[in-house]
Amino acid sequence: MSKSAGDATASLVSHSSRLTAAKKLALAVTLTVFAVSWIAPKSPFEQAMHSVLTVIGLLWLWRHDRRWPLRDGHFVAICVFMTAHCIAARWLYSYVPYDQWIQWLTGGWSLDKAFGFERNHFDRLIHFLYGVCFAPAVREYFRQRWPALSARQAFTLAVAAIMCTSLIYEWIEWAIALSMSPEDAESYNGQQGDIWDAHTDMFLATLGSLAAWPRGRR
Repeated sequence: MSKSAGDATASLVSHSSRLTAAKKLALAVTLTVFAVSWIAPKSPFEQAMHSVLTVIGLLWLWRHDRRWPLRDGHFVAICVFMTAHCIAARWLYSYVPYDQWIQWLTGGWSLDKAFGFERNHFDRLIHFLYGVCFAPAVREYFRQRWPALSARQAFTLAVAAIMCTSLIYEWIEWAIALSMSPEDAESYNGQQGDIWDAHTDMFLATLGSLAAWPRGRR
């Protein structure tokens, strides 16, 4: 093994040993769900395209926590989002059988029928969770980098960051869809016939971030 490879391995082991029990559990659950989601995948190519974000996100989480340690709650929240994304990627977002799961748990009650849903809304949940789960951690990061910022100033910047990254994601998704056939593009981006899909997704991410508004005055 080369010296650089040995140093990288030692660094990873060292950081893992510094993770709190809550972080280790959250990361273990996320990695387990990711692995299980790849058992007999229904659409391997499309799932792989969605899963690229999971891999990038987990690598970012590890590197970021090394440099700018996250609070346990913030780390766990991001892992919750990653786990939900793994589930969504398994069923390409548009086909997550959440209503069947709810009916099984409740003995027949249907969320879709109760609210008159005509499309699969699991993708909406994921975009909302993106804002809810990332905004607090991003706010904390801004305060770590620039201690003079108040909690509310940092949070305002965090909301702006959520909005901007949501827009960039929709641009990337649109660019990828342009390179596909109409059928594959629909399967990948999951618009489900909604011409306002991208706008709604960005709006929900923004709402999610606003829902995490800091209550304290620190």
